[in-house]
Amino acid sequence: MMEQGKEGERKEEEEVKASPEFQAPPTVIMFPRQREMSSKVLRRQKRDWVIPPINVPENSRGPFPQMLVSIRSDQDRNISIRYSITGVGADQPPNEVFSIDPVAGKMFVTKPLDREKRSSYHLRAHAVNMNGERVESPIDLYIYVIDMNDNRPEFKNQVYNGSVDEGSKPGTFVMHLAAFDNDDNTTANGMVRYRILSQTPHSPIPNMFTINSETGDIVTVAAGLDREKVSQYSIIVQATDMEGNLNFGLSNTATAIISVTDINDNPPELTSRTFSGEVPENRVNVVVANLTVIDRDQPHSPNWNAVYRIISGDPIGHFTIITDQHTNDGMVTVVKPVDFEQNRAFMLTVVVNNQAPLASGIQSSLQSTSGVTISVVDINEPPYFPTNPKSIRFEEGVPAGTSLTTFSASDPDRFMQQSIRYSKLADPADWLSINNTNGQIITTATLDRESIYVKNNIYEATFLAVDNGSPMASGTGTLQIYLIDVNDNAPSLLPRESQICERINRNAGINITAADTDTDPNVGPFVFELPTFPASIRRNWTVSRLNGDYARLSLRTQYLEPGVYEVPVIVTDSGNPPLSNRSIIKVKVCPCDENGDCTLVGAVAAAGLGTGAIIAILICIIILLSMVLVFVLWMKRREKERQTKQLLIDPEDDVRDNILKYDEEGGGEEDQDYDLSQLQQPDSLEHIISKPPGVRRVDERPIIPESQYPIRPVVPHPGDIGDFINEGLRAADNDPTAPPYDSLLVFDYEGSGSTVGSVSSLNSSSTGDQDYDYLNDWGPRFKKLADMYGGGDDE
Repeated sequence: MMEQGKEGERKEEEEVKASPEFQAPPTVIMFPRQREMSSKVLRRQKRDWVIPPINVPENSRGPFPQMLVSIRSDQDRNISIRYSITGVGADQPPNEVFSIDPVAGKMFVTKPLDREKRSSYHLRAHAVNMNGERVESPIDLYIYVIDMNDNRPEFKNQVYNGSVDEGSKPGTFVMHLAAFDNDDNTTANGMVRYRILSQTPHSPIPNMFTINSETGDIVTVAAGLDREKVSQYSIIVQATDMEGNLNFGLSNTATAIISVTDINDNPPELTSRTFSGEVPENRVNVVVANLTVIDRDQPHSPNWNAVYRIISGDPIGHFTIITDQHTNDGMVTVVKPVDFEQNRAFMLTVVVNNQAPLASGIQSSLQSTSGVTISVVDINEPPYFPTNPKSIRFEEGVPAGTSLTTFSASDPDRFMQQSIRYSKLADPADWLSINNTNGQIITTATLDRESIYVKNNIYEATFLAVDNGSPMASGTGTLQIYLIDVNDNAPSLLPRESQICERINRNAGINITAADTDTDPNVGPFVFELPTFPASIRRNWTVSRLNGDYARLSLRTQYLEPGVYEVPVIVTDSGNPPLSNRSIIKVKVCPCDENGDCTLVGAVAAAGLGTGAIIAILICIIILLSMVLVFVLWMKRREKERQTKQLLIDPEDDVRDNILKYDEEGGGEEDQDYDLSQLQQPDSLEHIISKPPGVRRVDERPIIPESQYPIRPVVPHPGDIGDFINEGLRAADNDPTAPPYDSLLVFDYEGSGSTVGSVSSLNSSSTGDQDYDYLNDWGPRFKKLADMYGGGDDE
């Protein structure tokens, strides 16, 4: 193939050179002649001929540099001329594509040219003398690169996708392909032609499509496209330059994928002429039958999706058909309950279509219509009350044992021989009973409209009806009894308590009314009157009518002693017959101020207390306040006394808050070798008694009566602890019987450590040079120690 391509390029090059457009340039190009005018202006002489362009074929094989033309000046006979060229390809990028011999003026091309990179060059030739002065005007040189067929057609994509409807007529446009050739499209090198190499599959014929050789448009050439048989075609398209000349042109291929799109050319067909199902009566939203359909169009598309319709057999609309989105089946569903006693079966006629209409020229199939038989299954239905709720009217006060009505239920199962039994489900006041076989309602207590169970004059009770079917079914019914009011409640007086001034006043009085639990016409207008007995009632009080519901109770006398009076008032309603009630209103008669309001003293007096009782109450109040004041003063004084008496100890060492307990007491670190027997009390005092007077051991207890220490109270007052300790210290210091040895004095307080150093450093021996006379200066507490070591009066 490469040898054939090279041979084709050589042939093409020879044809180009032989063509009139490719004329060999003149071997010598002369600068135009010039002559000097009288005005000393150089004028160019007319050229004998126009310099034609220089044509150079691309991809030349050389050898290089390859001479193109020779440039000469007619002044080279007299002077030495130097030639040069300028422009793109010479001294401008791309540099050194062309060169010139500066002495001979021969111009060369130094490398192969590529027309696809640059198709022409514009250079200028210059002639100067040895001094660099211009001797000729520059001439323009145009170099054209002659195209060679060195580029194949290229498709933008290797795979193209298109589509066409099934059943399309011949000549229907499918898709467009285009290839681009980098060669010169004004020549055969860049003129591309298309053709189809192959088609897969070959059904129904191998050549279902054709392509326009110049435009690349693919169209159908035959009928018979059927997506249900072939859904996709693969076509290999070849693009060739040189106007499609397979001997000299270069080719390339691409693949066109043509999808056959679906049209609704297949009507849906039901798989059976008849379908059947059954449904229990009184059930809704249940699927009773499943319709299956076949459609050869593209699944899950409008051409495939089925739409079912019931065209006859269901005038009321008990059923509907829902399409299953996945299987395309039709589900016959109950949307209104069916009654076995009315319809034992339904004969439905169903037709199926697609969401999209059928394509033009396609007729519906006979199998698009089928019959559906739905059988109704009888079940035990609950009894029902034909009138529910049932309303009746009776006067209140109906005695027990009165028959009100018959509240019976009906059994919808006419084809079942069943009996119904009744029972009471809800009877808030327990006023009613029902016969369990016939539903007769009888009172068991007196009906009272004023009962809390009666709302808006209506009393409601609920009853239950149960059949003996299998399984048993029950229904409920509500009985509403409207109770007509009778005048069975006497009115009562309002208010029950009030107050009035002791002296008669034109505007003074008590507005009274009445309350009656009955309703019109058994309530107002009311009649208010005072009883004739006792006579003091009408003598002291009077009642005047204000309107039908109100009256005013006021004083008849000019003055009435303050106090609480029980005034009886007779109230009568307007019922038939009218009812009366004797009510008592408690009236407090009291002194009033200028505004007509009862004063505080007057209110108390009106409550029934005399002047003596009031004075006694005030005295008790004063005594109680005085006691409280004395108690408060006493508490403040005690608190002040506690604050003035200071304790001898720091608050943090207070024995009332801190109990310091020691488990053992031992001597100092230097007292461990002492003989402690000297500190013990001798068992016998004979040797002491026998001694002469004035002579005794200082480490023995004297035989004299012991001092009496102050008796410690069992529970000392916290403020006396300091005094108690001081008294104990004074008694111990002045006690001559106190032992002079290291015995322990027990006190009630143990606090912080002493600032005095430890006595363990003292030498208990009486020998030595140390002077202990300073112990006499330490006070009475150290008198015994000074006698032992300091040489006191006893020595």
